[in-house]
Amino acid sequence: MNNRVCITGLGAWSCLGNNLDDVKNSLYTGKSGIGIDPEREGWGYRSKLTGIVSKPELKGLLDRRARIGLSEEAEYAYMATIEALKNAGMDIDWIEKNEVGILYGNDSSAKAVSQAIDTIRLKHDTTLLGSGSIFQSMNCTVTMNLSTILKLKGINFTVSAACASGSHAIGLGYLMIKWGLQKQIICGGAQEVNPYAFGSFDGLSAFSIRENEPAKASRPFDRDRDGLVPSGGAATVILESYESAIQRGANIIAEVVGYGFSSNGDHISNSNVDGQVRSLDMALQDAKVKASEIDYINAHATSTQGGDFTEAQAIDQVFAGCNTLVSSTKSMTGHECWMAGASEIVYSTLMMQNDFVAPNINFENPDESSAKLNIATKTIDKNIDMFLSNSFGFGGTNSTLIIKKYK
Repeated sequence: MNNRVCITGLGAWSCLGNNLDDVKNSLYTGKSGIGIDPEREGWGYRSKLTGIVSKPELKGLLDRRARIGLSEEAEYAYMATIEALKNAGMDIDWIEKNEVGILYGNDSSAKAVSQAIDTIRLKHDTTLLGSGSIFQSMNCTVTMNLSTILKLKGINFTVSAACASGSHAIGLGYLMIKWGLQKQIICGGAQEVNPYAFGSFDGLSAFSIRENEPAKASRPFDRDRDGLVPSGGAATVILESYESAIQRGANIIAEVVGYGFSSNGDHISNSNVDGQVRSLDMALQDAKVKASEIDYINAHATSTQGGDFTEAQAIDQVFAGCNTLVSSTKSMTGHECWMAGASEIVYSTLMMQNDFVAPNINFENPDESSAKLNIATKTIDKNIDMFLSNSFGFGGTNSTLIIKKYK
């Protein structure tokens, strides 16, 4: 089977906004969603910087039984998913009558787990955890909750692949539809935003400490970057076979045409040029396109010294001579971790729909590696027919997706 795989719905709940219009406007204007969380100082954090993500109000949307099983990241995912389903024209009645699946990226539920342990240690009574604790604590908290709430009957599991989780979820969904195993899949990524989730990162001194100017703290590819900024939320992409989309009369936004992946087989946390190049090459080969046909690259670049340096080398190796526009939306969002691979597909698809490339804000001085790239330092009005998005994670997992405008 070689089915065409379409994107028919998008949804986002992020530090850039709680709906697609707000997110699009933030991207176009280069508006940062990064701020200060004063609570982190009391926790002993080296850095209080974080993406500022608002808490959803679920009363009136879900009954109490459904709400108590949702972790923080599952709440974000629910909000992003109901927007994406509305965007795709899929209501609950239609979903119940069809075999819709879900593949969502998530690699922690630290807050729920930690709070449950704290309660046990303090009260010495497990019955006080409540009936929702287990459903919040499991790593598959998003897929188990959303599949139940939405009455999904298709594929249903969580993809855990560090900061490439959301990208791999979309890639796997693409393959399942391409091979005829499913017709519609809800794909995405979610990331909790709380002190429980990021202490170990902070302990590694991985975060920027540019607290006097939060909006300038995340500086992908810039020579003076001093670390990433943690962030999160959720993003959902509705994938659907072309035949299903046409039959439903759905608005086809774009097509997924390429998916590449690899493992570095090297250091557990350091990047690797060879592994990234293999992922990029595989995606181009799968899409049957040349590097010169890509109009825009949404880079993984998280604002770390080693990671950005390595990715710039990999992009230059594959795209040498193409002068392809590059930006990292993490300059505005910070690093959305397990969510990032999905949110950056949403962000880039919004750019494609609205004919612009969002800026890599805070890019003022290139290093020897990033100087070789055509990095967009301001918003550029441009038609995008095809873009590529990179996502790389701890353990050397690499994922590359190529999305094409539907015509």
